[in-house]
Amino acid sequence: MEKWNQTSSDFILLGLLLPNRTGQLLLLLFILVFSLALFGNSAMIHLIRVDARLHTPMYFLLSQLSLMDLMYISTTVPKMAFNYLSGQKSISFMGCGVQSFFFLTMACSEGLLLASMAYDRYVAICHPLHYPIRMSKRMCVKMIIGSWMLGSINSLAHTVYALHIPYCRSRAINHFFCDVPAMLPLACMDTWVYEYMVFVSTSLFLLFPFLGITASYGRVLFAVSHMRSREGRKKAFTTCSTHLTVVTFYYAPFVYTYLRPRNLRSPAEDKILAVFYTILTPMLNPIIYSLRNKEVLGAMTRVFGTFSSTKK
Repeated sequence: MEKWNQTSSDFILLGLLLPNRTGQLLLLLFILVFSLALFGNSAMIHLIRVDARLHTPMYFLLSQLSLMDLMYISTTVPKMAFNYLSGQKSISFMGCGVQSFFFLTMACSEGLLLASMAYDRYVAICHPLHYPIRMSKRMCVKMIIGSWMLGSINSLAHTVYALHIPYCRSRAINHFFCDVPAMLPLACMDTWVYEYMVFVSTSLFLLFPFLGITASYGRVLFAVSHMRSREGRKKAFTTCSTHLTVVTFYYAPFVYTYLRPRNLRSPAEDKILAVFYTILTPMLNPIIYSLRNKEVLGAMTRVFGTFSSTKK
C-alpha cells in the first residue's frame, strides 16, 4: 500500500486511472476525447469568426462557450495524462492553486453563459420584435464580460481560501485535479463554514441559473406550441432541444456533486461524475451544436467545403 509523506508543500493527485491495461485504454480514450474537444471547439470559434451569417448574438455567445470549453478541458486532462504517463503524482502548491482557479472560473462562467444563451432564445422566440434592443451587441458583450468577471471573482475567493488552509495531514488529494472540496478532508481545521459557502456558491452559479434556464424554456415551449408555422415550430424545438441537451450534460452531474453534504459523497463517485463536466461535455458541445444546427452545417460547407451536397 502506497503511503504519501508530507515531505514538501507539493500536493499528490491520486488520479482516476489505475496503472493497468484498463487504465491505459481509458487514458487513450481521454486523449482522443481531448483531441476531439480541441478540434471541435477551435473549429466552432473559427466558423463563427469568419462566416458573416453567424455574426448574431446566439453564435457570439456560442463562440464564448467554445472558448470556455477549450480552457476547461485543458485545465485537467493534460496534467492527468502527464502524471499517469510519467508515473508521478505530484503537483506543486502554486500549480494546484492555478489549476483550481481556472477550473472554478470556467465552471462558474460557463454556468452563467448558458443562462445568457437561454435568455437569448427566450427573447428571440417570445419577444421577437424586442430582440434587436434586448439582445444588442452591447448587451451581448455585457453578458459575456459579466460571466467572465463573476466567475473569476468567485474562483479567486475559493482558491485563496484553499491555499491558506493549514494542511497538517497527508497532502494526497483523492481526485485527478485540484478540486477544492476534495482538498478539505486534508485540513487540520473545522471547515464547516467554508462548506456552507461552497453550497451558497453552487446555488448562485449553478442552481439558480439552472432554474432560470428551466423557466425560460418553459415560456419558450409554451410560445412554440402556439405557433402557426410548422417550420417555425420545428426550428424552435430543434434549437431549444440542442441547448437543453448541453445544459443537462453540464448541470446535472455538477449540481448532484456539489450540493450534497460531504458525508453523502464518495471520492470514487465524485471522480466519475467529474469526467462528465470536465472532459465529456467540452467534447460534446460542438458536436451537438453542429450536427443539430443547419446554420452551422451550412457554415461548414461554405468555410471548409467538406459538407457540400453536390459532388463534382
